Amino acid sequence: MEHIIKNYSEIATNSLHTDALEILEAGYGAILTKNAIHNVVVRNPDGIRIKDEYISFVDFTRVFVIAIGKCAVDAGLALEEILAENITDGIVLDIKAGKFNRLRSFIGTHPYPSSQNVSAVKEIITTISNLNEKDLVITVISGGGSSLLSLPHEISTNDLTNITRAIMDKSAPIHELNIVRKHLSDIQGGSLAKFSYPAKVVSLIFSDVPGNDISTIASGPTVRDTSTKEEAEKILEKYDIRNACNLPELETIETPKDEKYFDNVTNLLVVTNDSALSAMAKKAEDLGYKAKIESDKVEGIAREFGMELSKRELSSKTCTLFGGETTVHVAEHPGTGGRNQEFVLGGLEYLKDGVVLVGASSDGKDYSDAGGAIGDKELFERAKELGLNPQDFLANNNSFEFFKQAGGHIHTGSTGANVADLYFILKS
Repeated sequence: MEHIIKNYSEIATNSLHTDALEILEAGYGAILTKNAIHNVVVRNPDGIRIKDEYISFVDFTRVFVIAIGKCAVDAGLALEEILAENITDGIVLDIKAGKFNRLRSFIGTHPYPSSQNVSAVKEIITTISNLNEKDLVITVISGGGSSLLSLPHEISTNDLTNITRAIMDKSAPIHELNIVRKHLSDIQGGSLAKFSYPAKVVSLIFSDVPGNDISTIASGPTVRDTSTKEEAEKILEKYDIRNACNLPELETIETPKDEKYFDNVTNLLVVTNDSALSAMAKKAEDLGYKAKIESDKVEGIAREFGMELSKRELSSKTCTLFGGETTVHVAEHPGTGGRNQEFVLGGLEYLKDGVVLVGASSDGKDYSDAGGAIGDKELFERAKELGLNPQDFLANNNSFEFFKQAGGHIHTGSTGANVADLYFILKS
């Protein structure tokens, strides 16, 4: 059997590690994008069924596909397989390229916007301009879309990058960051739906945010936004962003509020963090553990969450699972590594015998070429022998280098999925 975790054999060093990796792989398997698309979009002789809605090709003269985010390429490939020659045109905007027959592939940047993202968005707008009621637009909205679907309003991409970085460095929750993004954008916060009006829009949404608020996922380009520019202003003031970024004249704008732009829009959640967690819980139970999904809305500081979880008194043969998206306090001169590696590193020295801690990014990229880490007391003891102190590496956000030297990295490569992060603690 081919493993999703590419270094599986290297880190499956004992039976508990093997069980942990089997549980994690079950989660990855449940969120593979192409499978998810084929599960919800089914071809019929004269149309398609998308979940519970039947769409006849007779009712539409043109069909467009717009796919955005880290799931976009895999979703686009699946939609080409299903729709084939019925696709009129479309654009796929991802952090990687894809080879398509009828869709056009654009590569963008993440986690920060860039001029190439803006160029791709302008192509999207051109593609869906002048639509009418006989047109169908199928959109795929997935994690990473807030950066990729970038069209800043009267500020440069560099300014938007600085604003995004400044808010992220304050460890602000994702919904606050995305409220600001919506009100500095000409494409987010429902604006993609407005550009598509009056066509019929069916949006297939892959959630990467705690709680699955569809207005927050990729900053809600097809969802009527209920936040206001006044809220965005308060967040900018809360974190003193204008001064931090030297932008005293920064102007926020209101997002589209008119219901008419959304009357013909259907937003469907396709895959969520719970899709992965439920598969992981089932696998754990199949392996003989008592499994519990404690939360799929975890936020807070990654290292603190890892420490708290590692200090818990655990019952034997249990698997406790969490999903969500933590944050990291960024040092003045940070090293390499993301929140999942910091989560494990933060808890490492508190782990007892017979306990394994795992933090993994669903997209396979934890701000490095590692997707996360697996840790236990044995790894901590090995690190001590090598003279590696977790606190020294945490102080400089250099978790990647710690696990590179001590072992414990989880490598999947890009998974083509993105449903936030997966955390669990396993006791033998």
